[in-house]
Amino acid sequence: MSHGKIREDKTCLNCGHQVEERYCPHCGQENTESRHPFYFLFTHFVEDFTHYDGQFWGTLKNLLLSPGKLTNIYLEGKRQKYVPPVKLYIFVSFITFFMFALLPMKNVGFSDRPEMEDSLKVDLLEKMKSPGVQRVFDSIKTQKNLSQEDSIMLKNLSKLSDSATLEDIEETLDMDKAIDNDFSFSGYNTKKSYDSAAAKDPSSLDFMVNPLAHKFFELKEKGMTKKELYKNMTEKSFHNLPKALFLYLPLFAFFLWIFHKKKKWWYFDHGIFTLHYFSFLLLIILFIFLLGKLTGLINLGALNILLYFIMSILALYSMAYFFIAHHRVYHTHGIVSVIIGGTLFFLNFFAFMFLLTGLALVSFMMLH
Repeated sequence: MSHGKIREDKTCLNCGHQVEERYCPHCGQENTESRHPFYFLFTHFVEDFTHYDGQFWGTLKNLLLSPGKLTNIYLEGKRQKYVPPVKLYIFVSFITFFMFALLPMKNVGFSDRPEMEDSLKVDLLEKMKSPGVQRVFDSIKTQKNLSQEDSIMLKNLSKLSDSATLEDIEETLDMDKAIDNDFSFSGYNTKKSYDSAAAKDPSSLDFMVNPLAHKFFELKEKGMTKKELYKNMTEKSFHNLPKALFLYLPLFAFFLWIFHKKKKWWYFDHGIFTLHYFSFLLLIILFIFLLGKLTGLINLGALNILLYFIMSILALYSMAYFFIAHHRVYHTHGIVSVIIGGTLFFLNFFAFMFLLTGLALVSFMMLH
């Protein structure tokens, strides 16, 4: 229920009828003041989902713990007790995107604390006696003119604390190398050599491959490190996951439509199932994301193991959820349920991976 102030004027602003109480008997609009503070835009949005009658919390409980129940109830025509599927999906998407923006992914799975992870700290100079590390530094010392890679290496090592561990040093030596010293594109190390070879032996896929190659060589020229490349790609891919789910909604429903009787099940019915299932997936993605952030903040061995275990259980549950929901909604039995459910699951899995690959390539093209 809204907590907006009731207007003294009893004429409905929407249809002009007289309003004796809070809601207009003709159109149902609430007769409250139309001017509000700015924060009302957000409080009203949340309030619509969490008002006193528990509609949202009941929807959330059944969505997470009772696969297929919300879809069955909605298709039976009982649509007042729970949040409508479209409204639910939009709200869950909003919360997921908001949390991703509020808590950047850059620290997921890594320590957010300034202290080193290893409790046994030793002096950096002692760790430099390691044969592998010492060999690198001896090689650098013998050079009169340092290469770009060596300069990057020394620059990043200088940022380490005096109590840095060997793992910290080795990670810096490996991950802070510029990608132009470690990678090539189809065996070519420069844009010029690649373009020359592409001109001599053109392919029908050049319209897709050439932009990727040119972007790769552009990043090489800028000296992007492997660490930066991996981090940026991982972050963009994870943030694109909710977008990929949204784009995949109609295709997922289409696959359901193909595998079930057209006279009994309309495309609309499959759409309702899809909206509920994808709302569930978004919530699971959000929970796993938040648990991942928590592992970085806590950084305690036993507790982190427990958190990773919970994350694994959630991932497995998200897969089992589909089979349970499909069985309960479409009322398939025995081996037929397993065959149809399994076929749909793997068909959608590979199709969705294809979509994610496309989004990853788009993300790569947007790196700078």
